[in-house]
Amino acid sequence: MKINKLKALLLTALLLSFVGATSLAACSDRTDTAAARPTVEHIEQRGVLIVGTTGDYRPLTFCEPATGEYWGFGIELAEAIAARMGVVVQFVHTSWPTLTADVQAEPQLFDMAMGGITITEARCATMLMSEGYLANGKTILCRTEDSSRFRSLEDIDRPEVRVMVNPGGLNEQFARQHLTHATLIVHPNNEEIPSLIAQGEADVMITEITEAPYYVQTDTRLAAPLLDTPFTHGEIGVLMRKGQDDLLQLVNSIIRQMKADGTLRQLTEKYGLIYVY
Repeated sequence: MKINKLKALLLTALLLSFVGATSLAACSDRTDTAAARPTVEHIEQRGVLIVGTTGDYRPLTFCEPATGEYWGFGIELAEAIAARMGVVVQFVHTSWPTLTADVQAEPQLFDMAMGGITITEARCATMLMSEGYLANGKTILCRTEDSSRFRSLEDIDRPEVRVMVNPGGLNEQFARQHLTHATLIVHPNNEEIPSLIAQGEADVMITEITEAPYYVQTDTRLAAPLLDTPFTHGEIGVLMRKGQDDLLQLVNSIIRQMKADGTLRQLTEKYGLIYVY
């Protein structure tokens, strides 16, 4: 399936993603009552913006095993943010199960986290999140021959259906909440799950509308039959610890600049993703 066709299928999701987004947008402007850390000044003095990323979520963030090099939409966006700050970027590995703990760790492991992190009220309650820049929502991957088999959550939520998810993130939370009758398989490596679905090790992968198109394009054995009708609607943003209000304000300003000058739209088009206006 071509990128343009996939993007057309996602237009509905983009429009629906704005519903309910207003309540989450405000979380990026919350101010921590604790003394704010002089984050931006420290980063500028250091000359390096340190970004935590999972490296397992194509096409947003992926770490090549052979070289250790990162690539993806989130990686290029982090590089662009660093460049506009006048510093270079350094990537540090985190994981979905440890993401919250890593963001809040003492001593601090990185300045902010990027790469497929959905804005949620739960995250905003304990951390800071930027304004959204990508539309997101839960959907599925399955084998191409099963496309007509899975047309709703009810079709998936059956004991004979094996559902595979990565641990510790919103995909697992969604599956445990909504798929109480299906057979749930938690696999530690998110990046391996699509190929395991294609090989028949499980029937369905719970994933996102940002991730599913990449695998449909690169593996003809896979399909995303519910891509245009995702189960949830949200946005992806930058995650950081509380007390970094100056960094949050700067990141939001850069995101707005990139929207205004067209660079963010160009980047989303490069990766076949859905741009948030």
